[in-house]
Amino acid sequence: MSLVCPSDHTICVHASAIAFQERAVLIMGGSGTGKSTLALQLMALNCALIADDKTILNRLDDRIIASVPSQLSGKIEARHVGILNANPADPTALALCVDLDHVEPDRLPPHRNVTFLDVQLPLIWGKGRDHLAYMILQYLKRGRSA
Repeated sequence: MSLVCPSDHTICVHASAIAFQERAVLIMGGSGTGKSTLALQLMALNCALIADDKTILNRLDDRIIASVPSQLSGKIEARHVGILNANPADPTALALCVDLDHVEPDRLPPHRNVTFLDVQLPLIWGKGRDHLAYMILQYLKRGRSA
């Protein structure tokens, strides 16, 4: 899922990233799973675009910072519409990862994690979830209970 970039503390992943205030979500999934659509929904809820389709992840202490390759800054694909312009967000620390390839079978799922650059991040499975953008926004605002 990731391509190794020049540094041991940097990778480039096939994912989109959205920021809300000082927290970001990484949206992962195969081609056509709705990464950009979910990103656009979050942008309509006053979140900001970090990156669409390719996201650079840098390790900084115990945090993973999401940023955009310079040639993709401020651009997001809207399937069957075209490439749309957006105000780019600054690099932001990830607070959550969403995997659009997996369906969540549990009403109250266990805490899951994914590891990037030896840092564990919370993970939710989001395939086929109605209203996922609202759930993610609330997670970014207040987190998840134990």
